[in-house]
Amino acid sequence: MIVYRLMKIEDYEETYKLWLECGNGLNNKDDSHEGIEKYLKRNPSTSYVAVLDEKIVGVILCGHDGRRGIIQHACVSPNCRRMGVGKQLVDLALSALKKEGINKVLLLAFKKNEIGNAFWESQGFTLREDLNYRNKALTDMIRIDPDYLK
Repeated sequence: MIVYRLMKIEDYEETYKLWLECGNGLNNKDDSHEGIEKYLKRNPSTSYVAVLDEKIVGVILCGHDGRRGIIQHACVSPNCRRMGVGKQLVDLALSALKKEGINKVLLLAFKKNEIGNAFWESQGFTLREDLNYRNKALTDMIRIDPDYLK
């Protein structure tokens, strides 16, 4: 039986390995133990893990800035896909955001991630083609993601 619970910093090592397995885009600063610990302290009630046989098989890192919610690093172990794990994690995170008064949520997905993009479409997330995503690093960091490493 799969158990769903709030993510805690003690889950870091296992969730980090799952993010790598699933091809999530990471970096050595924001996604470090310290970076995730800071995120969870700021957003203590919106990130969840799915646990099967004492092993984390799904995770959704979710938070907000007081105005907009954002889903980051959501993934399910390949051997547990198509079992409703991702949907349950999304439902939990969205419900938590609603309880905190958040009315809208966004997420980013790699264009090449066909499985992920199909999943998000099935969950009612629409594609915005009227926006450009931009970012600027304020410190040197190392990208750790499949598209960058190839």
